[in-house]
Amino acid sequence: MTADPPMTTDPTMARIGQGVELHHHQGRPEAARDLFARIWDDIGGEQGDPLHVCVLAHSMADVQDDVRQELMWDLRALAAADRVTDEQVAQAGVALPVAGLYPSLHLNLGECHRRLGELDRAREHLRQARARIDVLGDDGYGRLVRGGLDRLAGLLGEPA
Repeated sequence: MTADPPMTTDPTMARIGQGVELHHHQGRPEAARDLFARIWDDIGGEQGDPLHVCVLAHSMADVQDDVRQELMWDLRALAAADRVTDEQVAQAGVALPVAGLYPSLHLNLGECHRRLGELDRAREHLRQARARIDVLGDDGYGRLVRGGLDRLAGLLGEPA
């Protein structure tokens, strides 16, 4: 569940934003997947800048047809997030601290595990997302992630 990325001055982040636009606003997931694949190659894959790897992998997960592929991309995003600093985020012009990446990452991982029938893992990611949700503002992105967590909680039989 990737919302519109926060505004950025970083050219690679802007290209990722174009892919998100293709997927979420133009309904063209294949075109987004192709663009994301080109960007992935351009940044050097998992060896690239951790912020780019994180946001790109998180976005690439959303355009996968297979839940296991989606999970793989989301795990890449989570691993990269652990290497991102607030300074890198600020330099890219993203108005969100690193901690703000984790609720959405864990939400997506929880949803993947739920769809795979791995409910204990799904609940653990729900717990981790909720533990970090306070960093998100009361804006469209924050509301989107909170709504996703409430929906996932409901599907898992957990209190909202």
